[in-house]
Amino acid sequence: MNRKRMSRNQERGSLPIAFAIVAALIAAASLPGAAQDAKQTYPRMAPIQQYLMNRDAEIALARSAAPDAVSREASVLVLTRHGYKTAIEGKNGWVCWVGRSWMAMFDHPEFWNPKIRAADCLNPPAARSILPYAYKRTDLLLAGHSKEEVIAAIKAAIDKRKLPSLELGAVSYMMARSSYLTDSGDHNMPHLMFFRTERDDADWGANVTNSPVLAVNYWYLSADAYPQLKAFPPLSVFLVAVDKWSDGSPGPRM
Repeated sequence: MNRKRMSRNQERGSLPIAFAIVAALIAAASLPGAAQDAKQTYPRMAPIQQYLMNRDAEIALARSAAPDAVSREASVLVLTRHGYKTAIEGKNGWVCWVGRSWMAMFDHPEFWNPKIRAADCLNPPAARSILPYAYKRTDLLLAGHSKEEVIAAIKAAIDKRKLPSLELGAVSYMMARSSYLTDSGDHNMPHLMFFRTERDDADWGANVTNSPVLAVNYWYLSADAYPQLKAFPPLSVFLVAVDKWSDGSPGPRM
């Protein structure tokens, strides 16, 4: 899927979103019982080479985010020194890619962690309405802009309607066995993410004892460190843990 040819047919009436594709970085570390086995923080961006991957390895990792029946005909992105590029044009509207650490909340201690490799496959509504935010954030950060400048640029683009609204039914698969999501705990877990502009935790049975659903309000933590985020429209991510990896093998016990 070429970035310049992505459809902009968004669901009318929905609010613009502020992107949160790797909310799992927060969620995985927040799960009850998660071991906090690393306290390292990453105060600045590492050399760009540390974030890059071998092209074929990145394609394989990206596709492993979803079962083969979904990902084999999906478009695949790879990260370059100048942003994400389309490596494979798909046929089914899905897009698979490997998110890096800077897609987390702006105040996350692993925001610049060069080890993060978050394989992700987005369904067509998510690809159309979420990826433009990933592209813009990545392009700005790789160009050397500060977090404050990135926030301001995204807010301006939203205000000018240059970024899309969240489409109904936006979902992503993160079921890759080889992803590395966080230094905390076991580093990875297979899960799905559902994106909404409403905070309706009770309707999802989220964040309650023994529920498989974890709800994350993406800007909640960052708004204290970056007050300008309070002007952004809301975005909730409902993370649902699953019991197997994309190849069907059993996942870790949650």
